[in-house]
Amino acid sequence: MKTSEKIKFISNWIKNYVETMPIQAQSLVIGISGGIDSSVSSTLSAMTGLKTIVLSMPIKQKSSQHDLSLKHQNWLLKKFKNVEAHTISLDELFNSFSSTLNKFDNEHGFANSRARLRMTTLYQVASSNKGIVVGTGNKVEDFGVGFYTKYGDGGVDISPIADCNKTVVWELGKELGILKEIIEAPPTDGLWDDGRTDEGQLGFKYEQLEDAMKNPNSPHRKEYEKIRKQNLHKMEPIPVCKIPI
Repeated sequence: MKTSEKIKFISNWIKNYVETMPIQAQSLVIGISGGIDSSVSSTLSAMTGLKTIVLSMPIKQKSSQHDLSLKHQNWLLKKFKNVEAHTISLDELFNSFSSTLNKFDNEHGFANSRARLRMTTLYQVASSNKGIVVGTGNKVEDFGVGFYTKYGDGGVDISPIADCNKTVVWELGKELGILKEIIEAPPTDGLWDDGRTDEGQLGFKYEQLEDAMKNPNSPHRKEYEKIRKQNLHKMEPIPVCKIPI
């Protein structure tokens, strides 16, 4: 399937999903970070013609990351009449949260809490607009190595690009005319004050991970399987204790 056909297919899929809901949603709500995944997902959502609410939710964000988020907001507003954009600073909320839980200080815990605060914000906005939350995770992260926060950015209603590898998402972005700055920016989850990148945390380039996912003989297969095994609890259904009848 050509890239242009994939774009049309995904956008139509989003619209068809909404139209076949038992109680049809009246809006699509999506968080944007200035990264390629959320930029592509929000654009595909806007292409449906449905009311699309994009939220930039900085939490002690590096200015370079937040600037890209605002630029994408403006790009969407100029391109689509059905887009509504908001910037909601969660600094004070996060400061209060981390201060209240200072006895349970943990760097990774508080990083993941940023993602969960954003998820809660998205659902509050969705609730007030009779909407659904659109996910931004790609196939490598969501179904490969589980590189996302459980009940954070993994907490969504639909996941339109979760069957697209990262390289495919970049191709979609180029075809959609996403800002070059965003396409070329190093992918980051935006959960750390030091702005660490996704590939830096994973220890692999996305191309290497994609090769390891589909090629059992990849030189990175062993490391890939190790990361995947550690994160399988995010990708599998919640374990349920089955009581014998």
